[in-house]
Amino acid sequence: MSDPVRLGAVAYLNARPLVYGLEGDDSRTGTRVSLQFDLPSVCWQRLAAGQIDLGLIPSITYLDATDLRIVPGVGIISDGPVDSVALFTRRPIAQVRSIALDTSSRTSAALTRILCARVFGIAPSFEPHAPALAGMLNRCDAALLIGDPALFVDYQALGAEKIDLGQTWTSWTGLPFVWAFWAGRKSSVTPGVVARLQEARDRGVAASDVIADAYCASAPDRRPLARRYLREHIKFLMTRREVEGLRRFYDEATWSGVVNDTREPEFAV
Repeated sequence: MSDPVRLGAVAYLNARPLVYGLEGDDSRTGTRVSLQFDLPSVCWQRLAAGQIDLGLIPSITYLDATDLRIVPGVGIISDGPVDSVALFTRRPIAQVRSIALDTSSRTSAALTRILCARVFGIAPSFEPHAPALAGMLNRCDAALLIGDPALFVDYQALGAEKIDLGQTWTSWTGLPFVWAFWAGRKSSVTPGVVARLQEARDRGVAASDVIADAYCASAPDRRPLARRYLREHIKFLMTRREVEGLRRFYDEATWSGVVNDTREPEFAV
């Protein structure tokens, strides 16, 4: 029996529908997969080091390697408010002079830099920081949080305002934002693997309430928010419009000096 395809997924709630029922053998596609969970930034590091075959990677990291192929039709996407990627601040955004950046994902940090330059009209300093809002706001004027810490934090108890970066992007560009997608080297992104990942997406979307409830088993008061988040804020189907949004992000990252150069997203066929 062949070795399983090693998958590295994001540990947050927003990735769970993409891996629903995924582990083990699949007689129809003839593929076996194994799965491990990490922070978005660690998924990319493991893929770059060859420790996994495909990773659910932050979209900006795709520009770091020329030999990756994207699994078509699957992503972690917002089209309007995302609710789990936000700036938190106790002062008006025009007065922000320093921002603490959650170290968990480079994509959100890149988007923050772009929006500061292109939308907010500010040029703050940026300081990497572990995702702990109180400590971040003690050090800086504003804080970027992503994933579960941004979704579930009681920011109002800290006297902070929440600026949703998914909503800011879509209001500015009129396009969705692609936060992450499956990618791997060409030899690993086989038709069987692509089929399994697309089928897992469909199963997960259909079972989003079940997934949200299970994920929040130890904190049942969070279940209504988690259900609404997966139903209304996160999209998992990447179509031409989402790819257009991805291209725009890459172009803006280049223009803003976040990356040196852009390139066309290449999908497995």
